[in-house]
Amino acid sequence: MTPASSDIGEQLNEISRRVSALAEQVELLAERTAYLTEQARRTAVRQQEWDELKEDLTPIAGDVYALSVEHLSEVESYVQLDDMLRLSKRLARNTRNFENMLDQVESLHDLIEDATPLTHSAFAKTVTRLDEMERMGYFGFARESIGIMDRIVEGFTEEDVRLLGENIVTILNTVKALTQPEMMHLMSEIAASYSEVQDPQEELDISYVGLLKQMRNPQVRLGLAMTMHVLQGIGRASAAGHEGLVSPKSAQAAEPDPPDASVAADDDRLAPDEHDAADSVLRQTRADDVED
Repeated sequence: MTPASSDIGEQLNEISRRVSALAEQVELLAERTAYLTEQARRTAVRQQEWDELKEDLTPIAGDVYALSVEHLSEVESYVQLDDMLRLSKRLARNTRNFENMLDQVESLHDLIEDATPLTHSAFAKTVTRLDEMERMGYFGFARESIGIMDRIVEGFTEEDVRLLGENIVTILNTVKALTQPEMMHLMSEIAASYSEVQDPQEELDISYVGLLKQMRNPQVRLGLAMTMHVLQGIGRASAAGHEGLVSPKSAQAAEPDPPDASVAADDDRLAPDEHDAADSVLRQTRADDVED
């Protein structure tokens, strides 16, 4: 190979490399041109969208501005620009307080979410229980109790309430004694006996002979003895409560009076057979007592 042909080959290779580099630059330029074209298209689309949005918002903004001016003109005498600036400063100064308040609101919201299932269950149980109480008459009883309390308040003064408080221990002890089983049984028997007397199966014999015949019943005599004992206790309590208040004259006046003449007359009016029957009943009663 001659030196001339070698130089020509080198020149051709150099030209080929330059053509290749030029082709790469042209390709790169085409890519950049396509990118710029795409960006220009996107910019045009974005600008068109902004223009459309501006066209849509312009009437709305005009209406909002007109409405704001109208409403602000109503409060113009109450609110000034300085007031708005001062309010803005206070809002800016209390930003942390607002953040703390929002934190508390979030905590409260979480608490409500956690407690909601429990409250639903408790509310359902409460509604059920209240319905049962309504059907059982608790609320009607409470309404009537309010009327009772009104009558108590109208019937008692503050002094009465104070005296009641001073004697509350004695009252409770009395109630305790009255509510013992034996006392309740006794009062039940008394009530039953009184009911029988109010609606007797046969007419009661209230004559002297009939009363004396009843004295033959040991239960009647026991009842009389218990009644006398109770009356004795009442007398002791009355004497203790009024000790020193009874003068000798009044004590003498309190002595039993002699038998009333009318009673003696009633005894005289008894028929002879009634006297004999009464004497017989008394003798039989004494004989029963001796046997007992």
